[in-house]
Amino acid sequence: MTGGGLLVAGTTSDAGKSVVTAGICRWLARQGVKVAPFKGQNMSLNSFVTREGAEIGRAQAMQAQAARAEPSALMNPVLLKPGSDRSSQVVLMGKPVGELSARGFFGGSGGSSPGERLHGGRQAALLDTVVGCLEELRATHDAVICEGAGSPAEINLRRTDIVNMGLARAARLPVLVVGDIDRGGVFASFFGTTALLAPEDQELLAGYLVNKFRGDVSLLEPGLDMLKSLTGRDTYGVLPFQHGLGIDEEDGLRVSLRGAVRESVVAPPVGEDVLRVAVCAVPLMSNFTDVDALAAEPGVVVRFVDRAEELVDADLVVVPGTRGTVRALEWLRERGLADALARRAAEGRPVLGICGGFQVLGETIEDEVESRAGVVDGLGLLPVRVRFEAEKTLARPVGEALGEYVEGYEIHHGVADVRGGEVFLDGCRVGSVWGTHWHGSLEADGFRRAFLREVAAGAGRRFVPAADTSFEALREEQLDRLGGLIERHADTDALWRLIEGGAPGGLPFVPPGAP
Repeated sequence: MTGGGLLVAGTTSDAGKSVVTAGICRWLARQGVKVAPFKGQNMSLNSFVTREGAEIGRAQAMQAQAARAEPSALMNPVLLKPGSDRSSQVVLMGKPVGELSARGFFGGSGGSSPGERLHGGRQAALLDTVVGCLEELRATHDAVICEGAGSPAEINLRRTDIVNMGLARAARLPVLVVGDIDRGGVFASFFGTTALLAPEDQELLAGYLVNKFRGDVSLLEPGLDMLKSLTGRDTYGVLPFQHGLGIDEEDGLRVSLRGAVRESVVAPPVGEDVLRVAVCAVPLMSNFTDVDALAAEPGVVVRFVDRAEELVDADLVVVPGTRGTVRALEWLRERGLADALARRAAEGRPVLGICGGFQVLGETIEDEVESRAGVVDGLGLLPVRVRFEAEKTLARPVGEALGEYVEGYEIHHGVADVRGGEVFLDGCRVGSVWGTHWHGSLEADGFRRAFLREVAAGAGRRFVPAADTSFEALREEQLDRLGGLIERHADTDALWRLIEGGAPGGLPFVPPGAP
């Protein structure tokens, strides 16, 4: 028997689809429902490696945790990793298959194999793969909660859509549209989204969910009643605005430089000093969620920076991963950050490079794959030479560092030839400069505490890591809060009827519709 399903779409990007999908997954998992998340096509620089060595969007990995399920390539069969404003690496079923322009991906014609179809530019030809993955998940789960992308009313892309209404129609999924009322214009967005869909698509649009509402819900109810009279569709819940509920972000291109990783207040330090961490906001930043584990520590203040003077008072500078290592290196030099990092290293002040950030700290980068820039001088802070290979490394390594157990995941084309220094995970350490390809290593509590003690000593800070901070427990608490929001503020009986039985019959057509 095939399990139920639901597609969570949004009026816009960042409407809250990822959070709502995770919340529904956790609510169902707490009811004993065997549930899985799904996103047919994702565009993200934040990715994760599953146990079978497949690369998927990190948001889907987090949604899998919300569902208490093991992440799988089936949950995100198509992943696009931007390399510029106009091109992306295409990852199909967890493996990279090519680099394509947006025009090449969204139109054209192609051959018979997945790789040929991609290179031929037929996004629509992937619909069978996407639907097949969804059906495989539905065959082994009671419910699959799917996340859309952008807006389902992007009429310029509807012909080749495989993630919003194209998927909904192919798999007969009911659709719930999420709108962020904090941005304003949510009623117009709900109505306009509905009215721009073709009649066959409108038949599957079951209703709406309001996200990030502040104030008295009774003041909103007249608007919801009018929306129902205009569209014939119910609103399935009004979720209140709450700080610190974001799960792993999808898109590093839009990371805020406001100065905070999370909206939650930094807990007071255990020792006498706080520890200030500055993260260089390099172009095409990827897996910047690595620093979330640092931000979870009481007394650690994490901010993203893009100016050299912002490194002056930092106790630790992190150079994060990037999909454009050579471009990031140029950016660091243009902004004076490269010189600031060199001064820090000479003064024995802590610097950590992760993945692409590790590579730029080395002596040379030979890149005929990503930037095709040939041999480029790195910052020379670590005795490492990097050569880019066509085959991407996707791994889930485990090991020990600073006397503590560590596990992480690797996603990179660059192969590091380490020629000196102290061993540090797969990379090295020279003085107070560390480098590794391992993402996620700081989520290991014992290792993170040991590393922060080293940083505090190098920075001359009387900072003491908390003895009981569990990053895993904090993640679980966050996911439970998301599940609780759905349980308390959504019509869960009506949601379950959608998941189990599909969109209600007889939903009216809202003109003008789309061809």
